[in-house]
Amino acid sequence: MDTEIVENIVLLAVVTLISVIQNVSFAFKVENESKNQQSKSFQRTGSLAFEKVYTANQNCIDAYPTFLAVLWCAGLLCSQVPAAFAGLIYLFVRQKYFVGYLGEKTQSTPGYIFGKRIIFFLFAMSVAGILNYYLVLVFGSSIEMHLKTLSSVISPLLLIP
Repeated sequence: MDTEIVENIVLLAVVTLISVIQNVSFAFKVENESKNQQSKSFQRTGSLAFEKVYTANQNCIDAYPTFLAVLWCAGLLCSQVPAAFAGLIYLFVRQKYFVGYLGEKTQSTPGYIFGKRIIFFLFAMSVAGILNYYLVLVFGSSIEMHLKTLSSVISPLLLIP
């Protein structure tokens, strides 16, 4: 594989693999909680603890395809480093959401809201990258350097709660 291509996607691939590990971790938590029940088979209903773990896992799985799509689009079309940074922050927030959901449901709300903000940032980066592509195609001018600078400046602001 061409090293220039790998350099442009390696951080996105690392974030994707970390997210896979996190998904497997969540699945093991669901499995372990399922084993704690007295049932021999996997069921969707059971103890309150199982239902919380199962629901938190399902909520994370539901948002996962959207996260991957905007992560890769933002990284490939706009700028890899800010997209990977936002992806890592999203994984941290998703972990906080999962753990918060296991407590009181109000503990998961900040993680949910913070996660939506990160998804919106990645979406905005993706749209900006697409618009830049069409600027180059139609007018022959690119704002790529401006987009990379702007996304690099804005991405640390994601840390503000």
